[in-house]
Amino acid sequence: MNEIAPTRSGSFYAVKQVRGPFLNLPPHRDGVETERELASLCDALRGQGMPLAADLFAGAGGLSLGLEDAGYRVVFGVDHYSFAIETHHHHFAGMSVDWDLAEAGTVKRVAKLIKRNQIEMLAGGPPCQPFSKAGRSMLRHRVQSGASDPHDERRDLWRSFLEVVQLARPPAVVMENVPDMALDREMFILRSMVEELEQIGYSVSARVVETWRYGVPQMRQRLVLVALKNNTRFTWPVESAKRVTLWNAIGDMPEVEGGWRPSGGAYGWVEYAGPRTEYQIWTRRRVPKRDAHKLFDHITRPVRDDDRAAFESMTHKTKYTDLAPEYQRYRKDIFDDKYKKLDENDLSRTITAHIAKDGYWYIHPRQPRTLTVREAARIQTFPDDFRFAGPPSAAFKQIGNAVPPLIGRAIGEAVRSSLAASAPAGLSTRQTAKKLARWFESSKSVKSMPWLKTANRWKFVLAELLLDRASATVINSIWPVIDAGYELRPGQDPDKQDLDLLEELMVGVGRQQRMATVRLLVEQVKSSPTALWAPSVDRRKLTAIPASLADLVELAIPTAVAGRESEEPVLVTKGVLRVASRFQGNDADTRNIQTDGRIAVASMIGLGEESRSAHLGLIGLAADVCLVDDPNCGMCPLQKWCNAANS
Repeated sequence: MNEIAPTRSGSFYAVKQVRGPFLNLPPHRDGVETERELASLCDALRGQGMPLAADLFAGAGGLSLGLEDAGYRVVFGVDHYSFAIETHHHHFAGMSVDWDLAEAGTVKRVAKLIKRNQIEMLAGGPPCQPFSKAGRSMLRHRVQSGASDPHDERRDLWRSFLEVVQLARPPAVVMENVPDMALDREMFILRSMVEELEQIGYSVSARVVETWRYGVPQMRQRLVLVALKNNTRFTWPVESAKRVTLWNAIGDMPEVEGGWRPSGGAYGWVEYAGPRTEYQIWTRRRVPKRDAHKLFDHITRPVRDDDRAAFESMTHKTKYTDLAPEYQRYRKDIFDDKYKKLDENDLSRTITAHIAKDGYWYIHPRQPRTLTVREAARIQTFPDDFRFAGPPSAAFKQIGNAVPPLIGRAIGEAVRSSLAASAPAGLSTRQTAKKLARWFESSKSVKSMPWLKTANRWKFVLAELLLDRASATVINSIWPVIDAGYELRPGQDPDKQDLDLLEELMVGVGRQQRMATVRLLVEQVKSSPTALWAPSVDRRKLTAIPASLADLVELAIPTAVAGRESEEPVLVTKGVLRVASRFQGNDADTRNIQTDGRIAVASMIGLGEESRSAHLGLIGLAADVCLVDDPNCGMCPLQKWCNAANS
């Protein structure tokens, strides 16, 4: 038990760190231990008309619980964290196993079980580790050629998930992850997954989901990918503008001091008066009548004297740097957001696994303590009867790593509805990319950006710096001059007479102010002769080149030096978002261009051999065809499948 000491005011606070109580959970009454028992259970459930699901990287089972609420029976869970597996095995029938999915043998075994038992839904949230550029290049070649993974190496876990799909071929696949998985420059992992899933006959949809739009009382974004067999269209669940606030979620819970523990250890509880809001009633829906007045796991860390005083001085607007000096025991230049008191009238801060190590990001809005295990679980939409194996730190980790069950339910219901409707999906990413690439490659030039066809980076950069957004008359008079006389190779210096002539021409068209940037770039190229021709344009040395232009150069004119190849960044400039939004019939061009927008573009260019040309084709369409005010739809290779053109 925790030692408690009184303050001068008579209240109590914790003075000693505690680790307990430790909760052991027995297996589910229909839990099984062997593959033969699993087969018998699956046969019985299928006989009752139950659709079956498996959850890889299942953790405690947030996604599993949501899928069960959507009508699936989760009969197989895999994770590599023992406490999470104990939790999963307690709450779900079937097998819950502590297996390492980085091992090739485990991947085969898991896929065999899913296929043999006719599991219809494969779900999971594989962590995505960063990997080297060299590894990315080799993997890209395998993806484009359709070659299988070598079997003598440990998998990146997202590769393991994908290989299970390739071997088992379930009717439906749901993968969730943090948006960072998709939002590197090249969006390589997401584009790889889409390419490989389409190669084996799945239609694929991906989106960054704001979880609060599905009733989750926190500011949390998740990347969700859904793949359905037989070219079946997936329809995303309807979002809501209604927010469930933090206090709406946890305001019914009794006050407790930091570090308080109930008598009875892991099976102890605090007296509970009952729910008051619709959300609170929902979280209590499965609590047995005998426990109606009990609240389990309402425990949290002890609070130091100085922390308690700091918490009491704060509002939800207070920053760590706003605290009185005596409360700032951490370097404020490093820990400027060390403390965060939550706003009871708004969404909670995102609950992450970090809460297992440090609760200071999650200070209760009314009490001078951090969140309890049960409060964190409520914010993640776990119901009050759902308990977590191990000590409180393990419970916090399981909660922070979980997918909110409400998200699992919304996606699971949408998958079942989409499979039942069995409507054909539109053009796949691969088909769209091929049409864009063929259009671009067959076009003699893009009238508004003819330099898209050049193979020389210097010409390309000059044209972008001088002719971006220029009139057709200006482009037609200046570009031929650049194209004919401004060839430049690595190690060469730009010719001064050529630059003087170019400046005279720019004066003549009223764009002479742009030559200042070109003159600066010339000096930088002289100082760093290879910086422009590196696979990634070296902007530390070529500051005259904007980041967006550097990305465009690498996309349009890739190079390879010393085994390194140019990346293929996904661009949201040059009007490509306008084309993607019109084609797909969504608001990706206005909603969040760095998430929804980039995913929309990626879903049109893929990662096949045509992806670069397809990307340039998008730029060309935006420049010449899919114009802002007067689109020339009859010239578009995608007109037949375009939502805007056919609405």
